[in-house]
Amino acid sequence: MNQLQLFLPCAAGVEDYLALEVLRITGLPPGCITKQRGGVAVRTSFAHAMLLNLYSRLAQRVLVLLSYTEYRAEPDLYRAASEVAWERWFTPLESIKVEITAQHSPLNSLNFAALKIKDAVCDRFRTVANGVRPDVNTQWPDVRIYAHLTTDSCSLYIDTSGEPLFKRGWREDKGDAPLKETLAAAMIAASGWLEGEGDLQPLYDPCCGSGTILIEAAQMACNLPAGGQRRFAFEKYLPFRKSDWVAIQKEANDAVSMPARSQKPIIFGSDVAHRMVDFAQHNATRAGVAGVIEFRGGDALQRLPPIDVTAHGGVMLLNPPYGERIDIGGVARAERPGRSQRGPSHGSGIHRPAGPQAATGTRYEDHAANSADEPTRGGRFGARELPHMDNGGDFFSQLATHWKKNYAGWTAWMLTPDLKLPGKMRLKESRRVPMWNGPIECRLFRFDMVAGSARTREAASPDPPKPDGSL
Repeated sequence: MNQLQLFLPCAAGVEDYLALEVLRITGLPPGCITKQRGGVAVRTSFAHAMLLNLYSRLAQRVLVLLSYTEYRAEPDLYRAASEVAWERWFTPLESIKVEITAQHSPLNSLNFAALKIKDAVCDRFRTVANGVRPDVNTQWPDVRIYAHLTTDSCSLYIDTSGEPLFKRGWREDKGDAPLKETLAAAMIAASGWLEGEGDLQPLYDPCCGSGTILIEAAQMACNLPAGGQRRFAFEKYLPFRKSDWVAIQKEANDAVSMPARSQKPIIFGSDVAHRMVDFAQHNATRAGVAGVIEFRGGDALQRLPPIDVTAHGGVMLLNPPYGERIDIGGVARAERPGRSQRGPSHGSGIHRPAGPQAATGTRYEDHAANSADEPTRGGRFGARELPHMDNGGDFFSQLATHWKKNYAGWTAWMLTPDLKLPGKMRLKESRRVPMWNGPIECRLFRFDMVAGSARTREAASPDPPKPDGSL
């Protein structure tokens, strides 16, 4: 198991950051890694597969490529799967599930293709295990087998992760359509907050929700492993050696570096919904970083900087709520034309529209489909600050004014699907990083805040440098 071909899928736009993360975790030379669209391939060992599961914050899974063949029809898929030595990885006592994805596949039914692959796996076990075959479990399988089809090729993988790696094991309290931990980690990586050898700058999320971005950042700063609070599929596989895994976990625990109790926090979060602040605090406690982050309630349009950054500057990193599923909270709600405030801001809730969008779990909605007159419902998670989408600017224009007045010296990074947001905020971005939130194309905009108008800021920095990879 020392010569495996791994594939680590990730969100589009994160490949460069994931490649650097893989090199850092494994210590491999760059020649062992190949960046691909939507992931990174790496030639390495089973031990490194365990390390990557434990430490990676950007990968969605760690897959092992077991077969790559050409195909034309379903019998070719059966043949390819039947030639894989599955018995080297697991026994027929483990349950299985086959999942399949495709790009331009000529096959009529992916479900039938997955069935043929499942049949091949089971038939091989009947042959090599005296007629015993694994059961199928579509909900909680021990073994996940992935097939990816192109026009003429089939790749078969076994998953070493189990549950997706964004499920760190600490988030139980969450709001509506929360940001995945993997994307939050990508935002932190793109911001460069952890880079350099000096002291970290203060970090602040004024729309923190359930605290995902800040908890990820705090765990990174304390060198806590991303998967330190969960189990992995590879623990049930035949190549797994308990002693090796215990040694890896001990090394990870020994490397944790928590700040002294007397040290004041430099990571801050606030949200207009006090219930969301409670959620964030509970999540931070489970994640082991409650003493590293300071959470408070407060409207993003009114909150002043949580710390003086005159000497070294500060970083704001936020993924503001977007769309009509979460109603406006705070000042932006009270001032919104044509809608009266329905009770206190922390009591306003989430409105889930009927239809397929309600089940997608995406954070953003089709802006053209929003209805300003739609009533809100009683609160389950609490309101969040949201833009007034009728003219695309109320919340964000007020936010920009507030930042220019009170946040001089801060650098703000904002993830949004609105590619025209800088114009609406009357701010000039110094960097824009393409990222995808599921199927939604987004940009992570960087704004360097200088007191005064946007013109004043542009005069202070007429030609900001743009790192490689930015647009």
